[in-house]
Amino acid sequence: MTEQFVHANGVKLAYEEFGSSKDPAIILIMGLATQMIAWPESFCEGLANEGFRVVRFDNRDNGLSDKFHHARPPNIPLALLRARMGLPLSVPYTLRDMADDTLGLLDALSIEQAHVVGVSMGGMIGQLVTALYPQRVQSFTSIMSSSGDRKLPAASAKVSAAMLRRPRLGEQAYIEHRLKVSELIGSPAFRPHPEELKEKILRSFRRSYYPEGALRQMAAIVESGSRVKLLQSICRPTLVIHGKHDLLVPVEAGIDTARHISGARLKLFDGMGHDLPAPLLPRFTSLISEHASAAQ
Repeated sequence: MTEQFVHANGVKLAYEEFGSSKDPAIILIMGLATQMIAWPESFCEGLANEGFRVVRFDNRDNGLSDKFHHARPPNIPLALLRARMGLPLSVPYTLRDMADDTLGLLDALSIEQAHVVGVSMGGMIGQLVTALYPQRVQSFTSIMSSSGDRKLPAASAKVSAAMLRRPRLGEQAYIEHRLKVSELIGSPAFRPHPEELKEKILRSFRRSYYPEGALRQMAAIVESGSRVKLLQSICRPTLVIHGKHDLLVPVEAGIDTARHISGARLKLFDGMGHDLPAPLLPRFTSLISEHASAAQ
């Protein structure tokens, strides 16, 4: 696929499309510091083959979309401390801003309504889109995401430290760092072949390496706080997918998300961690296409 660009909500966003523009739209929102190419092409093509117009894009401050070079990277430990103390945070942008980016992309592509699918941070953005703009959403699918409730179990100190650690400069150092992170948070029952994983990491690095954006996106998550009341207002058909072995966003977060959304369906997967394992993609494609078709 070839990247295209639009201006949405004052930000230039990179995006790609699969399928026919005449079909119902599915918009895929990726997670923290992760480019749109992390949505596997086989998954996007699978949904397109089910009769959907599939749009994936780079969030702001990531990939080939606009970077916020002018905004100083935030101090995440300090932001977390202030959040626990109930103190206000000053952040370069919020998850609400990122939700408005998504709406701006739909506007730019003349999509009146879409099926929203978000993974991790993308699920949080999807929650905001679905709750605040229900007239633009036909269905919502949340994958390995969270309500942000502070009472939920958090990632272990080891996992948190790995996510916050900035690798040494250079391509090889980045590959080694990402391999270690994947070993920690990936699906224990569905480990990818090491060479295949290295190839994906290298492709991501060469396409866009921008760790400062990750810190600003992380600050937006911290600033968002609990979205429980927001979830309780969602009135669109919702599917929640989560792995039982997710060490970054524990499975309790998925259960909690589904509990707060009226009528939500919850699908938990054994052996799945915080990634999109290739062996499960056909199942995800089936679940999402069935869910979206039933909501039309």
